[in-house]
Amino acid sequence: MSSSWAPDWMGSAGFDRPEDANPRRVAEAYVDFAAGEMRPWLKSLGMRWFPVVGWAERGGSLADGHGNSVPRFHITWGTGPGVVAPFERLVRAAADDGRLSFGFRHRVTDLIVANGAVAGVAGEVLRADTAARGQSTNRDVTGRFEQRAGAVIVTSGGIGSNHAMVRANWPTDRLGPAPDRMVAGVPDYVDGRMQQIAKAAGAGAINEDRMWHYTEGLANWDPIWPNHGIRILPGPSSVWFDALGQRMEAPCLPGFDTLATLKRILSTGHDHSWFILTQKIIEKEFALSGSEQNPDLTAGKWSAVIRARLAGKGAPAPVEAFKTHGEDFVVADTLSDLVAGMNRLTPDAPVDLARIAAQIEARDAQIDNEFAKDAQIIAIRQARAYRGDRLIRTAKPHKILDPGNGPLIAVRLNILSRKSLGGLHTDINGQVLRPDGSPFDGLFAAGEVAGFGGGGYHGYNALEGSFLGGCIFSGRAAGRAV
Repeated sequence: MSSSWAPDWMGSAGFDRPEDANPRRVAEAYVDFAAGEMRPWLKSLGMRWFPVVGWAERGGSLADGHGNSVPRFHITWGTGPGVVAPFERLVRAAADDGRLSFGFRHRVTDLIVANGAVAGVAGEVLRADTAARGQSTNRDVTGRFEQRAGAVIVTSGGIGSNHAMVRANWPTDRLGPAPDRMVAGVPDYVDGRMQQIAKAAGAGAINEDRMWHYTEGLANWDPIWPNHGIRILPGPSSVWFDALGQRMEAPCLPGFDTLATLKRILSTGHDHSWFILTQKIIEKEFALSGSEQNPDLTAGKWSAVIRARLAGKGAPAPVEAFKTHGEDFVVADTLSDLVAGMNRLTPDAPVDLARIAAQIEARDAQIDNEFAKDAQIIAIRQARAYRGDRLIRTAKPHKILDPGNGPLIAVRLNILSRKSLGGLHTDINGQVLRPDGSPFDGLFAAGEVAGFGGGGYHGYNALEGSFLGGCIFSGRAAGRAV
């Protein structure tokens, strides 16, 4: 295992269960793949990357604990479409050659098991649908289908849109009570159905209580699916308050420790928190998840990136659109007006103006101190020591309450359901195992439904940028094994 990756991955994973044997094996194999073969292999397929490497999930606690010790978050030129493109070419070529067929609007309801092995799938054909953006498609059954095969590979994703299932698996002992309200970071069909179908057929699943949900979710003002949430990928400078108006302490800083921050937010008895920031911060530090929210990177053109992020005025257009239209944003010239707007959004959990003001004033006073003791200001200065952050991701330290840096902006942050870190138990080749650990012949799984490999190769924590990598690695392994 790479000496650079190993301490970060294993310190974050915290593998501590007997059933973590396969997840650990997959993690070790993936880290070796990521540190060696992955980049040249993907490049040979036509994939390229934005040259500024991001630094997400910094940790902020102990050297042998959770977090990335170096920048590792790579953005693909073309974002999601750029990732899909080389594989789409291969898939379409296989279809043109008659080696592959598609079954759109076919929903699997059963695995066909014969003589103890999976021999195909059966399910329902759903009525064609042209539902409008933001609406669920119908589930009207028009017929049945059955498809026999020598092997079945399940790649159906996690459980993120099924909030009842999320709550049923929620690790209350580790994170506190599950939130009453969440926005959905994944579409309706990421509902855990296929995982349950596989389990009913005899597949084993492990680590289903390990999850990765974000704390910086926004309700999308122009949703693609119902309750659509978008994540802010924040720089380090926004001042983070819990629902009660208490500034959150390290490591609960923007971009540092997702699960620690999730636990901290839920400890208040509420499921939201607040960023307070300035126009200067939002212009430099707010990025939004998704290809649609990053048209410059999705275009894969330097001219678009320069116009949007370096030469233009204001924040990138998608961010400014959220600031204008998003239900979670408050913009004001004075702190009193800002807090009044915050309290209109959350009348059940009002925050106190004097308390908010005192905390921001104390923070601002440390800006002039080159030996600042404020953990967040120290973190901002450390972030700017990395050229990539200084160039495009971290604003120059400044006082929040200085009118010259305004207007002031408050953002209500929602819990955003996203990823399952556990799932179907597989070996390193993607072979699904039964609950007793024996192979389930004919059944393979890859991606999130298998905890991105092995039944949870992240362990308890993710390092960011490692979800897509796990999908590629586990998918390739299962395909080669089949």
